[in-house]
Amino acid sequence: MSSAFEEQEESKRPDRWFFRLAIVLICLLGVVTITVTNSLLTQRFTASTVNRAEVRLTLYVASLMSELQRNSIVPQLLARDPDLITALEDRNYSLSTQRLLSFVDEIGAASLTLLDENGRTVAATDRNRLGESHGDKAYFVNATRTNSTTFTVSDRESGGYAFVYSRKVESGGETLGVITVEVDMPKLERGWAGVSDAVFVTNSEGEIILSTEPRWRGLAEEEALTLQSAPSAIERALRATQDWATPPVDAYLGGEAVLRREIRVPFQGWRMVSFTTYSSVREKVNGFLAIEVMGFALLLALLFWASNRKTASRLVFFQRESAELRQLNARLQREISEREKVEKTLEVAEQTLAQSSKLAALGEMSAAVSHELNQPLAAMKTYLAGARLLLQRKRPDEAMSSFQRIDDLIDRMGQITRQLKSYARKGGENLTPVDCRAAVSSALAMMEPQLKTRKVNITRTLPSESVLIMGDRLRLEQVIINLLRNALDATKLSEEPAIEILLAAGETVRLTVRDNGPGIENLDELFEPFYTTKQPGDGVGLGLAISSGIVNDLGGRLTARNAIAGGAVFEVRLPIYEEQVAAAE
Repeated sequence: MSSAFEEQEESKRPDRWFFRLAIVLICLLGVVTITVTNSLLTQRFTASTVNRAEVRLTLYVASLMSELQRNSIVPQLLARDPDLITALEDRNYSLSTQRLLSFVDEIGAASLTLLDENGRTVAATDRNRLGESHGDKAYFVNATRTNSTTFTVSDRESGGYAFVYSRKVESGGETLGVITVEVDMPKLERGWAGVSDAVFVTNSEGEIILSTEPRWRGLAEEEALTLQSAPSAIERALRATQDWATPPVDAYLGGEAVLRREIRVPFQGWRMVSFTTYSSVREKVNGFLAIEVMGFALLLALLFWASNRKTASRLVFFQRESAELRQLNARLQREISEREKVEKTLEVAEQTLAQSSKLAALGEMSAAVSHELNQPLAAMKTYLAGARLLLQRKRPDEAMSSFQRIDDLIDRMGQITRQLKSYARKGGENLTPVDCRAAVSSALAMMEPQLKTRKVNITRTLPSESVLIMGDRLRLEQVIINLLRNALDATKLSEEPAIEILLAAGETVRLTVRDNGPGIENLDELFEPFYTTKQPGDGVGLGLAISSGIVNDLGGRLTARNAIAGGAVFEVRLPIYEEQVAAAE
């Protein structure tokens, strides 16, 4: 019997060492795996966050420049309006305010104001401002001193800044007054505040003039961040655009790193800066790490379970040995020496049983720990899904559309990066080679929401090779979009509406947009400002005038004619890029 126990003990020693070694190896493997995973995933998700922040900042600059450029041409057109000139000459302003109100919706400006030669407000889209004196304002003084359109940033009495384009109104060489157009910059700030970024724009002197955090306006960056830190400003923006049922968890923003990105705005030395938190990076990495921890915990639990199975088999063996020892003790009562050996063997068996009980308890504890780990992981997943659902249900429709668009632009990030860079340039200042094929495709993509609402057959014929001109990508797309909108309006009453787009390159670049509508009645006045065949409220006749001005600035010509088979044909002719002509020769 003693030899049997000795053999059993000898067989248990390698198993114990193997069990301990396995636990140590699994723990070491877990530590190494989690460390490497944490480093790699943190770098990967951080790079993704940086790329998203840079793309988002480029989009912000593009939208800012688009808003400024779209409003810059309006004062020049309104200064030629015969009704406004007549009102200033006759000093009869009874219909001037209504005239300005008819323009403001289509232009998209914050307000339009007509000042007389003394700077007094005689007509305005904001009737509360009628009669105010602006003779000492910079935008009035600067406009009267030059024959071109001026841009002025001035302080508001209610706080913040007003961004105003102004131009004097003349007749016969005499200054009659000044027309001002206020750019709706608060609309851009509201759009910026719809995501988890803190954004501000500084002028050439480093003073903050636009910001998602109102307390930053008028300060330098260092003073602004001292007054209100970037993470607090991001949290404020989130609270302003979302209706949270409960406050965000304190750890969501507190103590986390903040990414700062800066980009130059090609307008009067402006710069744009954004701050983005790394909260999503930590959440994603922690999710992967939690899965790995759970996997190693399950592996340890499996190891303890296998050990428990072996311990249970040993327990049965010891029970059998105990029964044999009791029988042997009854038979060998007279053999005292053998009895002592049997007692020692029983003592060893009892110690083994105690050890087995401890291992069994340890296995149960491991299973309980594994079960408890599953519960917080499942709860974490439920909370994340619930937060996402709340965000979708509580966010305004415009914000949801904006987020969806941003997601689509991110999926296409590699395709539009070069387009976004071109959007950030102000038209007419830095002309670059532009591929007309890409401009047509981008314009069609921007018109996609309008095209989906109607059943229109669009035929697009584009060359297989690049067609380059020296111009401004943003302004060229603006012309194409205006022509497509006119074509859509012209085919409203057609039974089978169709639009044909043809791009050809020869000595010049020729872009033709043809529709099967009723055609054009008055070709002579078509490109005159304020000429329109639309119903009142549908437009004021500035689209083709603006498009013609843009094409002329690019050295080309915009013409229109009626097709023989019916419908209207608009043709844009632009000089072809010289290097492309040399390559073709």
